[in-house]
Amino acid sequence: MHENDVLHERYALGNEQARLSRPLGIVEFERTKEIARRYLPPAPADVADIGGGPGGYALWLASLGYDVTLRDLVPLHVEQAIAEAVAAGFAVDAAVADARDLDLADQSVDAVLLLGPMYHLEDERDRLRCLAEARRILRPGGVLFVAAISRWAPRLHGEVVKSLYREFDGLREETDRLEATGVLAPLFPGSFAGYCHRPDELRAEIEAAELECLDLVSVEGIAFALTDLETRMADPVDREVVFDSARALERVPELLGLGPHLLATARRPPLR
Repeated sequence: MHENDVLHERYALGNEQARLSRPLGIVEFERTKEIARRYLPPAPADVADIGGGPGGYALWLASLGYDVTLRDLVPLHVEQAIAEAVAAGFAVDAAVADARDLDLADQSVDAVLLLGPMYHLEDERDRLRCLAEARRILRPGGVLFVAAISRWAPRLHGEVVKSLYREFDGLREETDRLEATGVLAPLFPGSFAGYCHRPDELRAEIEAAELECLDLVSVEGIAFALTDLETRMADPVDREVVFDSARALERVPELLGLGPHLLATARRPPLR
């Protein structure tokens, strides 16, 4: 099955809209916003949310006063993002588009969010095209936020925490293959599939696209392994401990791949 077919099969289920409101999704969402705020230009500025899904980040940016453009490959996500924006009273330009071939003008935005496309592209050439498109639409000096799935997330989260090997025969052998190739095959119709990066590999791809990598961090840290995460998120002190640990360990080189997501901040070099 083609990777686009796998992607549509997964997201046609409509589960993505609620994902960031679940306990681990809350950690991912809040940490990603926190990291982005370190480098985002002041509002108002033009921001493109590429692969923006149902619009969670787009609405957040709009609420801060940014002019937001959202593009996503899944029509359902675009419909959901438009509906959410209308309900919230925000103006978000949302349409269906492929991150490798955008309909946006050269040097038209000050920042780009690329928080999904890179881990749905198995071929490095496609990932480099995706990064090149982001660079093309960025103004000189503009910033880009690139999310990736860690190479070790399937083993640590899928096998160790969720014990998925009990449900799926051959999973442990599949994990060994994935760690050698980076390619995660679907376990069942609608399951996650795509590409999992090593930290240095993500940095190298960004630099190959003639972008300057300013930062690379682990997003969630150890939160994925906490079986009582929902309870901790409900307690202010417990919640802050979870977030503090993610912040404290986010750049430790030997722990970069521990959490499920990597987040790189890159920049289109300014004109000299």
